[in-house]
Amino acid sequence: MQKVFQHCCKPLSNRLRKGSKPVPGNTILLVDDEAANLQVLKNILETEYRLLFARDGEKALALALAEQPDLILLDVMMPGISGHQTCARLKAQDKTAHIPVIFVTALAQEDDETKGFELGAVDYLTKPVRPAIVRARVKTHLSLVRADELKQTRLSIVQRLGRAAEYKDNETGRHVIRTSLFSLIIGRQLGLDEHHLDDLLNAAPMHDIGKIGIPDAVLLKPGKLDPDEWEIMQRHAQIGAEIIGEDGSSLLKMARDIALCHHEKWDGSGYPQGLAGEAIPLEARIVAIADVFDALTSERPYKKAWTIDDACQLIREQSGKHFDPQLVEHFFNALPEILEARQKWLDDAHDNQNINH
Repeated sequence: MQKVFQHCCKPLSNRLRKGSKPVPGNTILLVDDEAANLQVLKNILETEYRLLFARDGEKALALALAEQPDLILLDVMMPGISGHQTCARLKAQDKTAHIPVIFVTALAQEDDETKGFELGAVDYLTKPVRPAIVRARVKTHLSLVRADELKQTRLSIVQRLGRAAEYKDNETGRHVIRTSLFSLIIGRQLGLDEHHLDDLLNAAPMHDIGKIGIPDAVLLKPGKLDPDEWEIMQRHAQIGAEIIGEDGSSLLKMARDIALCHHEKWDGSGYPQGLAGEAIPLEARIVAIADVFDALTSERPYKKAWTIDDACQLIREQSGKHFDPQLVEHFFNALPEILEARQKWLDDAHDNQNINH
């Protein structure tokens, strides 16, 4: 009987493979042991997407690994390994764990849906499928994929620009890491949500990106800058904002605010705009404390490292002058955690450029 079934379905399987001409756009892997069900999905989606087909879980796993589809529509009840088992194996592999899975099945019990979501599926469609619903759900989840890819691309750009600034500056890459971690800790103490904290962690390394545009004779000078040189050095804030530019993403907008405003002071005596109080973006006020604390307690070619006590005393003295008084209190409340992070990322520690949230 199984041989008869395979023989009857073989022509349709061949037509599915040959008839699915690649079209511009995303790739979707359709998995179902019934050729008729694959044909239904093919008719619904073939004009907008490049389609791949699998009749069992093992074939689906191989195709997912080789082709890296943008989305998988997966049947549950299949011979061999089930759809649930297939999904679990997809999520267990680093190279396929990111691919969203929509279960398409005749099982409609709440327990079945719950199990599917627990395995990592993003959605659940019941058979018989309705074309409008299939197209809408597919479009929604592919939009989420594109949004995530765009976020990751922006994050990669931010990280690479931060690394570029490290190569130009006489400060170490660990200063960038420590400043970012201190900022994260202060932000968490303040009560910022996780999304805001994640952006802060990744935007803070951009605070001195504008130093790329400062001449080496000024940037790398081992002694004190004269007034003309100091004027040149101050331009790095505006240069940093221009490098990052205007962008709609929350991450790059925050990075621009930090680069432009992290040398502004609470009392309005900072640069480049002379902003005061809450006119200074919150994230820039946070990074200002983190940046100064790390700069003071780190050795540089032109100065010795301050003691922790001396640096803390200056920060207290500058509360309400250089720094936001409320954030100063949060800084001191979080100081044990800040010192722990500082110890982990001292300049002479084993080189590691990864920042983990």
